[in-house]
Parts: sequence; C-alpha cells; structure tokens
Amino acid sequence: MKYESQGIAKMYFIAAIALFVGQILFGTIMGLQYVMGDFLFPELPFNVVRMVHTNLLIIWLLFGFMGSAYFLVPEESERELFSPMLAKVMFWIFLFAGVMTILGYLLVPYARLAEITMNDLLPTMGREFLEQPTITKIGIVIVVLAFLFNIGMTILTGRKTVINVVLLTGMVGLAVFFLFSFYNPDNIVLDKYFWWFVVHLWVEGVWELIMASLLAYVLIKVTGVDREVVEKWLYIIIAMALISGLLGTGHHFFWIGTPDYWQWIGSVFSALEPIPFFMMTLFAFNVVNKRRRDHPNKAAVLWALGTAVMAFLGAGVWGFLHTLAPVNFYTHGTQITAAHGHMAFYGAYVMVVLTMISYSMPLMRGQKAANVTAQLLEMWSFWLMTISMVFITLFLTGAGIVQVYLQRYSDDPLPFMVVQEKIALFYWMREVAGVVFLIGLMLYIYSFFAKGKEVEFVEE
Repeated sequence: MKYESQGIAKMYFIAAIALFVGQILFGTIMGLQYVMGDFLFPELPFNVVRMVHTNLLIIWLLFGFMGSAYFLVPEESERELFSPMLAKVMFWIFLFAGVMTILGYLLVPYARLAEITMNDLLPTMGREFLEQPTITKIGIVIVVLAFLFNIGMTILTGRKTVINVVLLTGMVGLAVFFLFSFYNPDNIVLDKYFWWFVVHLWVEGVWELIMASLLAYVLIKVTGVDREVVEKWLYIIIAMALISGLLGTGHHFFWIGTPDYWQWIGSVFSALEPIPFFMMTLFAFNVVNKRRRDHPNKAAVLWALGTAVMAFLGAGVWGFLHTLAPVNFYTHGTQITAAHGHMAFYGAYVMVVLTMISYSMPLMRGQKAANVTAQLLEMWSFWLMTISMVFITLFLTGAGIVQVYLQRYSDDPLPFMVVQEKIALFYWMREVAGVVFLIGLMLYIYSFFAKGKEVEFVEE
C-alpha cells in the first residue's frame, strides 16, 4: 500500500461483506418461502424478505464500489486522498442510514414506515428496488455527492489516468441516474419509463464503467502488462457498453404502454449488449496470458478472470436469451428473468468487488499477498460460490422454460399458482444451491483469518 489514506477502503470493505452475508441469508429464507409459503410467517413475510434481499444487494455493492475507489484513486492519482476525514464521516452516515432503513423494513409495516418518514411530502416509496424512504434517498445523495467531491478533487489535483477518469465517469453517472428515483409520476407508464432510468442505466450502463475500470486496475497490478495495452482495451469496452447499454434500455419498454418503435430499438441494441462483456473476457485472458510477472496473489487473479467470464455469461448470454421482443413477449416477468438477474449481478458486480477486496486487503494488512492457506481457502470459496451460482441460474432457467410453456405458450395455459406447484422441484434445487453459496461465502470470510506459510514476492 503506497498511500496511507488507501487504508480507509478497509472499513468500507468490512461493512460490504457484513451486508453481503445479510443479503444471502435473506435470499436463502426467501428461497425456502417459495416452497414453504408460511415459513417464518407472519414475522418475516415474503414481500419484506425480498425487499431486504434486494436492498442489501444495492447497499453493499455501493459500499464495495466506494471502498474500491478509495483504494484505487490515491494510487492512480499519485497523491493522498483529498479528505480522509470526509470519507470516514460519510461511511458512518451511510452505514447508519442503510442499517436503519433495513431495520425499518423488518420492524415496521411499510405503510407505517412511509408515514413516519413523511413520504407524503415527496412521495418516492413503493417501487421495486427503490423502496427506500425518501429521507434515506436524500441521505444516499448526500453521501454520494461527498464521495464524488472527495475522489474528484483527488483526481483533479493529481495524475489523471484512463482508469481513474473512467471510474469517476461511472460514479458521476451513478449519482445522476439515481436522481430519477425522486421522480414518481401518477401515470404508471411514465413511472415505469423513468424507473428504468435508474435500474437499467445503473446496471447495464454506468456500473459497467465502474466494473471495467476496477478490473483493469487489478489486471495491471497482478500482470505487469503495459498500461497502454489495458487502456486501449478499456476505451473500446466502455464505448461499446455505452452505445449498447443506453439504447438497450428499450428492451424494458416493450410492454409498458410505450410506442412500437421501442421494440425495434430495444431488440437491436440489446443484441449488441453481450459484445462489451465478451470483449472484457478476451481482454482479461489476453492480459493474463501476456503477463510479465507471476504475482503471488493467485486468488485475486482467479477472481479477476472469473469476473470477466461470469459477467459475459450472466449479463451477456443470459441477457440475450430473452431480450429480443418476440421472445420477451413470452418470457418477461418469469423465472427466466430471475435466472439472468442472479448470474448477471453476481458475475458483473459482486465478483468485481470481491476481486478488489482479494487484491487490496492483504496490502492494507501489510502483506504483499495473503498466505498460502488463506489463498487456498479463498479459491475454494470462489469455486463454491461460482459453481452454486451457475446451478442457481440453471435451475431458475429450467423453472422459467417450464413456466413459459405451461402458463403462456401452450394451447391450454394453466393458472399461475398451478404452474408454481409444478416447478417446485426447481425451487428446491435452487435452495440447495443457495445454501452451498452461503457456505462458500462463510469460507471466503474465514480465509481472512487463516494462518499459514507466507508467499514469496519478487518486486517489480
């Protein structure tokens, strides 16, 4: 670790992993509620568990992104963070707001929570993924603005590299598109139209810039490949991501009351969306194959390569499977969507944050890389989590195919709940895979405390 202020990332990463555990715990509870509808009812109703599961995902990934930026930006800018104190203060504000919001979901009926937080003054609650009380949304805006000011001033007063400029661009986009969460029109078509400006343009737009910059940074560090090579790849990848991702929003506008031309725009540009992810896979393997040094942090290299492959499969392949309008007509809102969502989020964003943590945590603890035992455990956790996520995706895909046929495509369509009973076996298998994923996550956490033989490191 070259700069003292990089150590601030550690508190963000610890909070991210703790919230990640919460997300997966609630995910396994929800998976069980799919097949045992009264499990933990009425204490934890399904709608509340789902809300906590998805909100924890968003909160912990934001912690992960901010921690990654606080580690990366000082080193790329060749100067200390502009204000370490501001980063620490905002950490505690964000953590308090996040935890209180989750507790609010769990302990107070949602309608009552809206009253307590005076949602009537500026109504923003009640929409999927954006269920946070208005006061929490305002808190998120303040935290992100302070974060952008902090890393922006660090970059502007230090060295400008392609990596930190792309990262800053992605973070600014994250902040700008989140502002649409405050727009809650009465017209449901308009509501859905602009709702996707947050949900889609985050995960299939500006977050891709964040992911690409973090991956590029780690690959430079663990391979020693020339920065110019990585930067050329990065330019091409982000250009394709923005060209396809921005107009690819149209694949959410097929059936919500928008004009017919969105079916063409959404289909054509969505068909291009796998390309930047495929390029990212080529990029990662190309850089590792051309490496000029054998970095001792094997776990970080594994996570980096895994990120590229799983992002391509989850966001690229599984996204394309049901993104063309004639196919989406039958598949939208089914378990096909859930299959794509799980693997895409894990492959693109969960894994890139874990890549950054894997690379940076040993450095923040005064080591060049984690010890041999810790890395072995971490690589086991990688395979447990990744393979179980592949099976979760396959089981949900199987459930989705049967659901589409029985409920929407056959000559004699069956009612929704009848179909759900017929695909319960897929849900049971998904639940088993989810428990294995949780075991893998526990092993990942345990690896940070494992003792073993220190690795040797050859300086550049």
